[in-house]
Amino acid sequence: MKKRGFERVTSFEGQNINLPVRATNHAAGYDFEAAADVVIPSIWKQFFSRKVGDNQTLEKKIKPVLVPTGIKAYMGDDEFLQLANRSSNPLKRFLILSNGVGVIDSDYYNNASTEGHIMFQFTNVGLRDVTIKKGERIGQGIFLPFLKADQDETTGERTGGFGSSDK
Repeated sequence: MKKRGFERVTSFEGQNINLPVRATNHAAGYDFEAAADVVIPSIWKQFFSRKVGDNQTLEKKIKPVLVPTGIKAYMGDDEFLQLANRSSNPLKRFLILSNGVGVIDSDYYNNASTEGHIMFQFTNVGLRDVTIKKGERIGQGIFLPFLKADQDETTGERTGGFGSSDK
């Protein structure tokens, strides 16, 4: 019986996508790579290129960019995969994880709408656009257990993919 691990998403089969690996024996995180070239635009460039009084358009323009990995993760029901940024991304490239930390629940695996495809969402706070190349390490994933409260109660089953439990 499988405990936890990674598989390629069906639509990325045969595209030379590497499964995440740990860099060293004592590393907690598995390094994820980008599955495609993606440009992360500078928020400042977008901010200063807006028209005066065009705040609604600005809010639509300045949003996180999803970087595909071509990977899905399976794990136990009492576990989750925490997505974290690489320490060099903010320091050298001005890329931050827009959601701070990502949480991949066990029921995200093989869901009907996304097949559990894991993506990292980035915001570029630098002055220049940043291009992430296919195969470049973009973040890491750490499998963790979680605890439930004595009065644990859920509101339903997963009905979709990314952000689907937002009610």
